[in-house]
Amino acid sequence: MVQNLLPANSTIDSRTTLKTASIIGAGIGGIATAIRLQIKGYQVDVYESASEGGGKLRDFAIDGYRFDAGPSLFTLPNLVEELFRLAGKDSKAHFDYEKLDRSCHYFWDDGTHLCAWSDSAKFEEEVSEQLKVPAKTLRKKLKHSAFQYNTLSELFMHRSLHKWRSFTNLKTLKALLRMPFLGLTSSMNKANERLSNDKLIQLFNRYATYNGSNPYRAPAVLNMIPHLEHGIGTFFPKKGMVDIRNSLLELAKELGVRFHYDSKVELILHENGEAKGIKTKGKSVLSDLVVSNADIHPTYHHLLKDLKLPVKQLEQERSSSALIFYWGIEASFDELHLHNIFFSKDYQGEFEALFESKTLHPDPTVYVNITSKCKSDDAPEGCENWFVMINAPSRQGGLSETEIVEVKEQIIRKLEKILKTNLRSKIKCEEVLTPSLIQSKTSSYLGALYGTSSNNSMSAFLRHPNFSKSLKNLYFTGGSVHPGGGIPLCLLSAKIIDELVEDA
Repeated sequence: MVQNLLPANSTIDSRTTLKTASIIGAGIGGIATAIRLQIKGYQVDVYESASEGGGKLRDFAIDGYRFDAGPSLFTLPNLVEELFRLAGKDSKAHFDYEKLDRSCHYFWDDGTHLCAWSDSAKFEEEVSEQLKVPAKTLRKKLKHSAFQYNTLSELFMHRSLHKWRSFTNLKTLKALLRMPFLGLTSSMNKANERLSNDKLIQLFNRYATYNGSNPYRAPAVLNMIPHLEHGIGTFFPKKGMVDIRNSLLELAKELGVRFHYDSKVELILHENGEAKGIKTKGKSVLSDLVVSNADIHPTYHHLLKDLKLPVKQLEQERSSSALIFYWGIEASFDELHLHNIFFSKDYQGEFEALFESKTLHPDPTVYVNITSKCKSDDAPEGCENWFVMINAPSRQGGLSETEIVEVKEQIIRKLEKILKTNLRSKIKCEEVLTPSLIQSKTSSYLGALYGTSSNNSMSAFLRHPNFSKSLKNLYFTGGSVHPGGGIPLCLLSAKIIDELVEDA
């Protein structure tokens, strides 16, 4: 079926002979794709339904406290730097960051506390002292994580899994020969049980949450994720996480990318098996390429309504969502740092609740991010800005008010017990982000943070590809398609499109 390219009541933007690209959505994947296509020689226009770009990557302030609203962990800064380098610019002049001396602080209800130092020798010593686990056990685990990452990241993160040429290079062939040792046939938890310490197992299982998955079902190949923190490092942008968005938006504008805010795209126009442009505000805008940075569900159900649905991809299990409390805390806690995890006593039960019964567990794991530890002006003197998050199920209808009230009480009680403080009296202001708000603000289907989960060994191959198999010149970027959600993977989805698209 053919979309009507020229509705009677619409007009067409005038275009030059320069090749053009229309991008739907100014999330981080859309911004990065715009930069790459503009450098390639296209005139790029980005259409965003919201009043600002960045998608989940934004910030806000209340009562003197600044909060990064969305992603809080920064890894692989080279992917941001690469965009500046491609544009012939010095990234340090536009975007600066620091490497952290520790990746995370971990807390358990029995009073155990563990600091995951960036220095591997210090981390091994910490694990040995606090968990009574031999240093060689941790060393072997991190070495295998590095082996998995170095063997598989090029294929699973940097290349399209839906083009045969990705499988015909020497590095990929070597990776395929190592498959029996890479963890495709067992779960993360099963592989991590070799650590023989419940707390250390829990620590490594939690990396499944980096793409919203269940470590008791997700393949052990995801145990390569710890290498991002412990082999490469964790980082913090000196102006806050939102500076990733701000610096890349500025770069895109300097290159000539045009952003159109408050411009909801209504249709992707196509004819004779080829994408031809988009429709926004009753106007047909023709272009040589179309890239959707929107979630794959609304892309097909609203923008490509007359196209046959890719049912297998759309029916994949969604990743987890999140419930986030942004608290201005009138106190300072020396035992906390930028990233802090307060573990559940029943981790497996928590994931069963999230993915099986689609409910909140009565003892959820709590993540507390405090950017004022690295950027002091994010909170008033002597105070801290707490981003308090728990994993939540992605489900129709989101969470009820009763569920939110009850789990807030559970979170406060848990933190008060472990930190031995009256936390309730120190909360001076609050904002809340629910799965329903995540869906309405970012069009993420069911509020899922990472598109689909990775809860089976074929999940990576069942993610939607970065190109359309039905329409020529239609591409897809962002967290709901290959290679997945999170800042690094969204940036890599743009890189994959760059490799798929010919120069203008």
